[in-house]
Amino acid sequence: MDEKRLRFLLRRGMRELDVMVARYHGGRYLEAPEAEREAFIRLLSSVEDPDIWSWSMGYSEAPEEFSEVIQQMRIFK
Repeated sequence: MDEKRLRFLLRRGMRELDVMVARYHGGRYLEAPEAEREAFIRLLSSVEDPDIWSWSMGYSEAPEEFSEVIQQMRIFK
């Protein structure tokens, strides 16, 4: 995915998520394993903000395919 499209996906509908995904992107994304980077892109492009928020805050459990990226996002919030 090109950087311009990724930057667009980093802008979420919730300010709190904007901060969380931007911090993850700046602090972890480039060094993350390929599978985690792919999961991050799938997360941003296919999951609604309330679900991401619920998983990242621990209100509900993230699906297995997103669990690692959500765990890492929690570190960089």
